[in-house]
Amino acid sequence: MRIVIINGPTLNMLGIREPAIYGEETYEDLCNKINSYCKPKGIKVDIYQSNHEGDIIDKIQDSFHKFDGMIINAAGYTHTSIAIADAIRAINMPAVEVHISDPKKREEYRHLSYTEEVCIASIRGQGTDGYLKAIDLLEKTVNS
Repeated sequence: MRIVIINGPTLNMLGIREPAIYGEETYEDLCNKINSYCKPKGIKVDIYQSNHEGDIIDKIQDSFHKFDGMIINAAGYTHTSIAIADAIRAINMPAVEVHISDPKKREEYRHLSYTEEVCIASIRGQGTDGYLKAIDLLEKTVNS
C-alpha cells in the first residue's frame, strides 16, 4: 500500500506556532511518527508540505495513479480553497482530512471545510495521532 500525506501552510511550524493549540511536537517529530507507524505495516508513505496553494494542487494531481490513498491537512486552505477540493475530487482517490486541532470548536470562520466534503472522513482534534487514525482508516478502506 502507498499513501501520500499532504500538509498545508504553517504545518512546518509545528512546535513553534501556538503550542497550546497544536502541541509541542515539531514537524520532524510528526514525520518520524508517521514513518515509524507505517514501516511495520509495510505501508509506503510520501509526506509533503507546502505553504503554497498551487504547489499543493500540483502534488495532489501528481499523486494520480501513484498512490492508493491520501491524507490531507490543508490547514488554512481547508476553509478557503475550492481549488484544492476540486483537485482531490478530480483524482478520485480515497482521501481522509486531518486536523490537529478541532476547527469546529474554534473561530466560526474555521467551521467551513471545502476538503471535508470530498474526503471519506474527517479526523479532527486528535493531535498528531489523528494522522495514525487516518492511516488505519485508509488501510481498512483500500484493503476491503
